[in-house]
Amino acid sequence: MNIKIALMAATLLATPATAHDFWVQPERYQVAVGQPLSATFQVGHGQFRQRWGNDISRIPLIVDFSASGRVDQRAAVRAGGDEDFVTTLTGPGIHVIAMQTTSALSNLPALRFNDYAKAEGLAAVIATRNQLGQNSLPGRERYSRRAKALVQVGAQTKSNSAFATRPLGMKLEIVPLLNPYILGASRRLPVAVLYKNRPLANATVMLTNLAFDARPLQTVVTDARGRGTFTVPPVGDWLLNVLWSEPINGDSQADFDTTFSSLTFGYNPANRAH
Repeated sequence: MNIKIALMAATLLATPATAHDFWVQPERYQVAVGQPLSATFQVGHGQFRQRWGNDISRIPLIVDFSASGRVDQRAAVRAGGDEDFVTTLTGPGIHVIAMQTTSALSNLPALRFNDYAKAEGLAAVIATRNQLGQNSLPGRERYSRRAKALVQVGAQTKSNSAFATRPLGMKLEIVPLLNPYILGASRRLPVAVLYKNRPLANATVMLTNLAFDARPLQTVVTDARGRGTFTVPPVGDWLLNVLWSEPINGDSQADFDTTFSSLTFGYNPANRAH
């Protein structure tokens, strides 16, 4: 196999794993109280990164969670234009923009699906296909996405930053155990991964600098408590992402139910020294 063919093969194998990653990308992560906030919905990494651009009817839930309460934000979603989401956040403190999509189907050739399951650490998928002798069959999954973005509105205080660490009850969720905006000199960020509200062990979580997103900066596999720790530089926009899949029965179109989840946060230029 010559170098050109080898590179093409590597690209094809990488496509399914990267093409599903999905996140909310605010224009800024720190805004003043009452200042408009815009965001786009992004999917993929590196050369495969693009605006999500799907029908907004595929977004049954997008909300703003904060100490002030829960605000339905579906009216803030835009179809077309330069932004996918435009709103104004009221009340100081951490605001969590959380969204989910409806399910879609994916059907990948056996080699690509097996490589994708291995790269993402999908233990239940690998074990099931081995047990049933399905490794030579296409991989059929029904997948959906969950995404959270942490936005700091107004001044940072201990009392209003606690909301960053609160689980929201999403099917698959990355929960920071410290507010990413007050990490201190160590820059260590412990996180917990919850699946159906329970700690998820052996999940592969990746930290990616969204300015250099061809590959993750750090990868951690969660421990028995569903936890892992990252070291986050004090500059840039950051993505944490994870996925999990389990076998399903009685579905004529899919053998696995897969959930993708992400958490984004970032440091505006004026805040990067902190």
